[in-house]
Formats: sequence, C-alpha cells, structure tokens
Amino acid sequence: MRLAHLGPPGTFGEAAALAWAPSAELVPAQSHAAVVDAVSSGRADAGVLAVENSLEGSVSESLDLLIHDTELCITGEVVVPVEHCLIAARGTSIERVSVVYSHPQALAQCRKYLERALPSARLEATLSTVAGVERALAEPAAAAIAAARAAERFGAEILAAGIQDRSGNVTRFVVVADADAAPTGRDKTSLAFKTAHDRPGTLVEVLGELSSRGVNLTKIESRPSRDALGIYVFLVDLEGHRGDALVAQALERVRAKTSWLKVFGSYPRA
Repeated sequence: MRLAHLGPPGTFGEAAALAWAPSAELVPAQSHAAVVDAVSSGRADAGVLAVENSLEGSVSESLDLLIHDTELCITGEVVVPVEHCLIAARGTSIERVSVVYSHPQALAQCRKYLERALPSARLEATLSTVAGVERALAEPAAAAIAAARAAERFGAEILAAGIQDRSGNVTRFVVVADADAAPTGRDKTSLAFKTAHDRPGTLVEVLGELSSRGVNLTKIESRPSRDALGIYVFLVDLEGHRGDALVAQALERVRAKTSWLKVFGSYPRA
C-alpha cells in the first residue's frame, strides 16, 4: 500500500500513517489538499488527514476538503498521542529565541506555554511541524514546535518537552480512499448535510430520525456552506455502519429531510 500523509518524515501525519499501516510505502505531501490529490490521482492508494484535536477541535482545512473538494471515502481512523517539543539548533538558548515556527495547529496547542516562556517571540505558521524545524535550523535565534522524532531526524536540540497546553493531547486522523470499509460490528459513519435555513426545527427533524431509531451520535458540528452568510453544513459522526438496517433506514429518512446529504463513509472505530 502507498499511503500519503502530511509533511516530510517526522510529522504527526507520518506517525498516524505508520500507526494505521506500519508496512505501507509512505508518500509525503506538502498539505492536506496534496494528500487528497495524491490519492485521487492514483499516486497513493490511501491518505491520512488530521480532522480533530482534543485541545483545538476540528481541523477546518481537512473538513472543507471532505465537504467540497473530493469524493474520496473515509475508510478508517486512527488516534495519535501528541507531545510537542520546542526545538532549535544545538547551542541555542531559549532566551535568544525571537521567532517560533510550526504548523498553525501546533502553535495553537502550545499557546499558554508560548505566552509564558516566549512572550516576545514572533509566531510564524508553516505547512507542517517538520517544515517549521527546517526553517528554524536555517536561522539564528529561531525555534520550532514539533515532535521529538523531528529533533532526532535533524540532529537538533530539544529546549523544552511536553509544552502542549494540556497533557493527554491527541489528534484524530481519518484515512481516505476510493471506498469505505466493510462492516465489522464496531463501526462509525460520518456524513454532512444541509437543511432548510428559513424554517424552524429542520435540524431537530433530521436528528429525530436518528434518535428515534436508537442511532447514537458521537459528534456534531457545523461549517460554513460557502453558499451564503448564515447557511451552514452540519457534520455528524454516528455509531454503526451505513449497511446496518437501522442506520440505512435512518439515512434514507435523513436524505428526504435535507436539501443536500453526503455520506463520507463507514469505517471501524479507533
């Protein structure tokens, strides 16, 4: 299997890919959009996308790709522990650091540490955490936020470890491919839909079709639809496979009560 992931070796995306398929041939990509393109074009058989972090919530870039820009299916998920380190060239003192590079999600997940330890440092976003390390090692008085394995890869120094705002930080990744997974008996289904925004109770009606059949929701959120201000797409994760009788029946009724429905796929729960 050829498995695409965000960033060069050393990223959490690579860690997710290895956790899901340890023997896969890894295909690094510069962005989540590039991961999707690698799978869509046939350069990879599947790809991993970060979709949710326990501290910062959803990764909007990945959700918008699934909603608007691809017909790939979710075929699996993996949850990766995330411990961030402040990394710099060897011999750099933390007192000298004037700029910190990293992926926007990593910067956000370490906000409290940065405010306390480096209040005057400039924060610069990069395409991946490892790209941040590469930038930091090329400049004096620069540091990056990334995994410890990124420091090992580049021979860099860890100035501080475990700098995320809270312990137990994890990121959920989904695996996308041309088809979703067969039922296992312990599955999850992800979907998105739009309801009539000019009539009260439409969201309640849709959710009622699920609850009345005992279909449990594990997540619900909204994203801008891109149609107009105030019109949203609702994203739902529910327990069960879309091939299960009750879930299939519920989805049929949901389709009848929404103006647009997209089932991303059914897959084993992590």
